[in-house]
Amino acid sequence: MVAKGQSRENPLDNLSNSLITAVEKASKFTLMVDARRRIPASGIAYQQDLLLTADHVVEREDDISVVFPDGNEGKAAVVGRDPGNDLVVLRLDQPLAEAAQPASQDALLGQIVLAIGRPSRRGVECSFGVISAKGGPVRTGRGGLLEAYLRTDAIPYPGFSGGPLIDSSGQVIGLNTSGLARGASLVIPVELAWQTAAMLVKHGQVKRGYLGVRSQPVQINRQQQEVLGREQSFGLLLVGVEEGSPADLGGLLTGDIIVGLNEQPV
Repeated sequence: MVAKGQSRENPLDNLSNSLITAVEKASKFTLMVDARRRIPASGIAYQQDLLLTADHVVEREDDISVVFPDGNEGKAAVVGRDPGNDLVVLRLDQPLAEAAQPASQDALLGQIVLAIGRPSRRGVECSFGVISAKGGPVRTGRGGLLEAYLRTDAIPYPGFSGGPLIDSSGQVIGLNTSGLARGASLVIPVELAWQTAAMLVKHGQVKRGYLGVRSQPVQINRQQQEVLGREQSFGLLLVGVEEGSPADLGGLLTGDIIVGLNEQPV
């Protein structure tokens, strides 16, 4: 019962107000990135002087312009890039007062999210949706292996690539990109994006382990397990070894069965 003269709280108004606040928060770390011939894209200031965006929107490494939340224009320089996972780190010529904060909890199916972009000088834009799928690892159209990804039904408007996907509190859930799956929009989870950014700052590129083999699972029977002295039901049958690869130089041959790497079972 609501007493006479008292107003009942409207949960939709409360939700709306919280989303407005979240967008305002995200606008302080979402920048416009002008580094290609077409419409500019967006980027996330994950540190006060470092910007993370999608690699495919940075078509030139010289004369990269950015527009800050206050509308002022600045410059940025490439620190490192990872085309396979469509990520690049830029260093800003002037630091921001605030940087993005990663979400404290893993993304959940059905969670309300907002896709944020700053595709022009007019300011930020946003779209509303929910997380509709989680997946990975998956091969990307840029020759990489994306360990994890999210899908959302929030509309990826032109220029949203490189911008953040945020939760209802304004924390970053991931980075939006249309450069990994033939134009379809994916979200790179924030933990993976931040980890990749750290490697790019340190090395300029992502260093990945490489064997140079093609393999398929094969069953190890009980007798083979006894000979090997290990209880392991499956190994990896090598169906191809690339010439000159680490596997080839290490003496692995097509037909070998790998049961472990560095004393860890495969």
